[in-house]
Amino acid sequence: MPGMIVTNPPKAGAEHVEALAGYGTATVGEAMGRTGFLGTHLRPIQHGVRVAGTAVTVLCWPGDNLMIHAAVEQCGEGDILVVTTTSPSVDGLFGELFATALAHRGVRGVVLNTGIRDTAELRAMGFPAWSAAVSPQGTVKATGGSVNVPIVIGGQVVRPGDVIVADDDGVVVVPRERARQTAEASEAREQKETGARAAFQHGQLGLDRYGLRETLTRLGVTYHSYEEVES
Repeated sequence: MPGMIVTNPPKAGAEHVEALAGYGTATVGEAMGRTGFLGTHLRPIQHGVRVAGTAVTVLCWPGDNLMIHAAVEQCGEGDILVVTTTSPSVDGLFGELFATALAHRGVRGVVLNTGIRDTAELRAMGFPAWSAAVSPQGTVKATGGSVNVPIVIGGQVVRPGDVIVADDDGVVVVPRERARQTAEASEAREQKETGARAAFQHGQLGLDRYGLRETLTRLGVTYHSYEEVES
């Protein structure tokens, strides 16, 4: 089946993307009911960086980065490039030159369900990246694929214009129509955690704050002294 390049897909509102940028992936995922996580295999090449942006999606063939070249043209301010392949591949599909072109267009980072290279150069230029592998293996530019179509990573569907939030813990996707709701739920969760943090700093136990003693009792968990257990 021939590939396609979709232009000007709908995107989440910039104000909702900026709101989500203030929260970590754990908070955002919890705010959506523990959904949206793209998998433990996607790891950052840098540390201490958090970004949020709208997805430009790319479907490539293994070992072939032709469609990333096509995708650069579709990228703009505030986007995050999200790449996967039609079957598993860890070749280095993305490197410094791509990042240079994307940075010029205001792209905030890249998420690759495949390999990346030039990691030292990417860190030096401050271009954030998350990938499934690091590999110097080169690629070809020979097979058509698609840009700005729904793709699947880690069992999660990523559509063009969805919000990508990424940090040291991993990558989460927020469906574009849920961006405002998720930002509001993330704020509420953050406020709740602020209260819990203050309580824990003053010595309160999670068992008491969250009513977990009753849960232990309901589950039949009992307390015994060491002497009772050893006798």
